[in-house]
Amino acid sequence: MSDEWKSSSSSGEDAKSWKLLEKALLSSVQEQRRSRRWGIFFKLLTFIYLFGALALVLPVLDLKKASTTEAHTALIEIRGMIADREEASADKVVGSLRAAFEDTNTKGVILRINSPGGSPVQSGYIYDEIRRLRGEYPQTKVYAVISDLGASGAYYIASAADEIYADKASLVGSIGVTAASFGFVETMQKLGVERRVYTSGEHKAFLDPFQPQKEEETRFWKGVLDTTHRQFIESVKQGRGERLKADEHPELFSGLVWSGEQALQLGLVDALGSASYVAREVIGQKEMVDFTLRDTPFDRFAKRLGTSVADRIALWMGFQGPTLR
Repeated sequence: MSDEWKSSSSSGEDAKSWKLLEKALLSSVQEQRRSRRWGIFFKLLTFIYLFGALALVLPVLDLKKASTTEAHTALIEIRGMIADREEASADKVVGSLRAAFEDTNTKGVILRINSPGGSPVQSGYIYDEIRRLRGEYPQTKVYAVISDLGASGAYYIASAADEIYADKASLVGSIGVTAASFGFVETMQKLGVERRVYTSGEHKAFLDPFQPQKEEETRFWKGVLDTTHRQFIESVKQGRGERLKADEHPELFSGLVWSGEQALQLGLVDALGSASYVAREVIGQKEMVDFTLRDTPFDRFAKRLGTSVADRIALWMGFQGPTLR
């Protein structure tokens, strides 16, 4: 009996030891998990703090970059699509222009352009502001320099400058207006899908791609585009004046695009040269200060998150307005 009791006692102590060890291990694992969660939380908090601080500091750094006490050439980039909420929106370009002109050390302004065009409204705003600032600061000249592409709305803007420069291989022109859509009428019929649209105006749905086109509505829309095209042509003629050889070359306003070398012969540009060439040889101040207003990383991130699905659907369904491109 004594040996059996000892054996039973020993087994009970082993079981207790294992339970204690198991509890200790579980506690250790739980503690590690807890620490890992807190570690992730604090890392995320630190990342958000640094990202927010960067978003606040970068605009200040941009302002410092654009401030100088020495004579300089002001540089403003017009890159990509000219449209609201884009890098080349009227708000950003106009803000950049005003800052450049108001700086007493600015000896000349260069618009470095690489854009296919975009909104006629945004382009028109920028065009008008360039003309206004030229009148207010007559001693400060504006030079448009086209790099790869200066077409449609981008050329609209360039025509407001005192002079236009381009590379011999740049693409220049495309003075025209476009508005594109799709037609899904036959596809709907083949699929056996009925389109139901309820409107309170006779022509409210005239751009609906799921309904047949009506001749009178097509004529109306063509009239809208022709009016926008006429406004575009008048602005270019006003900006370029007698330098534009429009009488000999009526195709200038047909939407065609030319190389920089050809554009020089047609009066679309004044000379061939780069931004650095214009700053050094024309303005006489090779030191360039960038006045371009740009989105902060935080703005770009917020923009991507906030892209409206409705905007994309409207574009796909044909509700896009006239575009200079």
